Amino acid sequence: MSPFAPSDKQAALVALAARLGRENFAPRAAQYDRDASFPFENYADLRAARLTALCVPERYGGLGADFTTYCLVSAELGRWCGATALTFNMHVSSTLWMGALADDLDMSAVERARHDRHRALHYRRIVEDGALYAQPFSEGGPAAAGRAPFGTLARRVEGGWRLTGRKIFASLAGAADYYGVLCTEDKPDATMADTLYLAVPSTAPGVAVEGEWDPLGMRGTVSRNLVFNDAFVADDAALMPPGVYHQAARRWPHMFLTLAPTYMGIAQAAYDFTVAYLRGEVSGVAVKRRMYPTKQIAVAQMFVMLEQTRALFLRAIGEARCDPSKEERLRAYAAQYTIMENANDLCRLAIRTCGGQAMLRSLPLERLYRDSRCGSLMLPWTAELCLDRLGRETLYEPGERDA
Repeated sequence: MSPFAPSDKQAALVALAARLGRENFAPRAAQYDRDASFPFENYADLRAARLTALCVPERYGGLGADFTTYCLVSAELGRWCGATALTFNMHVSSTLWMGALADDLDMSAVERARHDRHRALHYRRIVEDGALYAQPFSEGGPAAAGRAPFGTLARRVEGGWRLTGRKIFASLAGAADYYGVLCTEDKPDATMADTLYLAVPSTAPGVAVEGEWDPLGMRGTVSRNLVFNDAFVADDAALMPPGVYHQAARRWPHMFLTLAPTYMGIAQAAYDFTVAYLRGEVSGVAVKRRMYPTKQIAVAQMFVMLEQTRALFLRAIGEARCDPSKEERLRAYAAQYTIMENANDLCRLAIRTCGGQAMLRSLPLERLYRDSRCGSLMLPWTAELCLDRLGRETLYEPGERDA
């Protein structure tokens, strides 16, 4: 189904996310932001609603949602609590990558059979035990941007692997049960094709969470540092067979668009707040301001920007597939850039339009503004990297070089 005309299943899942967000997540968001604490209560609600199994295939006991459905649900969660939506992305993406995405990729019959056994174990943990999976990428170098092998190394030992390395900005650090670690097989002349994707138990000896967490925005993600000091991971911990992640990164580029729905939701929330504020419907600020032409024009500008952003978002997520065309790939970059930049711009316009009272910490707008600023900085598709790829891939076909 097209995301412009959601199916009954999609509409029901979005409505479920809206109810949880409106009734539970939004009232808690300020406290998580203030304390820079993880939203454990929200995740209890997500488990109870079976949304932590959103993209687990039905044959494994999950809800069987596809990529597009995930994006619609995540955007609705982002409308009510950005930190919850962003961490939800890390968990659900893990289930998507080893599920529907992996099914589209090339594997030998032996690899495919082994992968089916491994992912059945991971899905069972999620569905039956309520396990949370994280997805730490960043290491402070070019690896997360796809320009070098990951510095976290996995050394082959009997029955599994020994991991050594460090990840920064690791969302769900200390909250996840398993960390889906992208690392490089420790061997001479290793390349990005030697990337492994392994689920490291949070309780494994040699796994530690370090550092303080006091950022500008997205404070409830608790993205502290993860350190792996010769941590053992069994063979059945593989989330993808060796080398398949590298194939996915090249052939399924929309896998990196899954951060965008959170910020699409934040953009919607900024607009929603502005309309309610000007109508005098915000608790504690009951003065109507909608009669002023300057306010009306500002809201009109916000609406136009919001709808432009949403249209590109919906088209991009509807085109997500293996081996997209050049135009579809470029549109994914454009969507990521537009959503991340426009979310913050809409929050900026909301602040200017609503005025000083709207900046009080008792109201959500200042948190939305801070959270929205984080989107353009997030690897692997930061705003700068999106523009870099758009410019290069527009002007060069694969393999072309200048003399």
